[in-house]
Amino acid sequence: MRQKLLRLVIAAALVLLGWAAGKAQPTQPNFEIRVNAPGGETTIECVRGCELSWVERQNSSAGTMTTFKYACGADRCSSGRVGGWLK
Repeated sequence: MRQKLLRLVIAAALVLLGWAAGKAQPTQPNFEIRVNAPGGETTIECVRGCELSWVERQNSSAGTMTTFKYACGADRCSSGRVGGWLK
């Protein structure tokens, strides 16, 4: 009985130690993007960890890029669809 209790205490201590070690690590995002949307042209830039492509019209041959720009001349424009992939 004493051996089972000792094993249970050791197992619980190891679980708590692992939880504490995992909690101590800061989380970081997988990617970062920057959107600059003044009147006229909108710029979407992949700052870290991603690649972008224009997917509005499902163009499968479009390549990926780190900076993507699109513009609209109307008073109000619907947002374009930009796809992103993690590097």
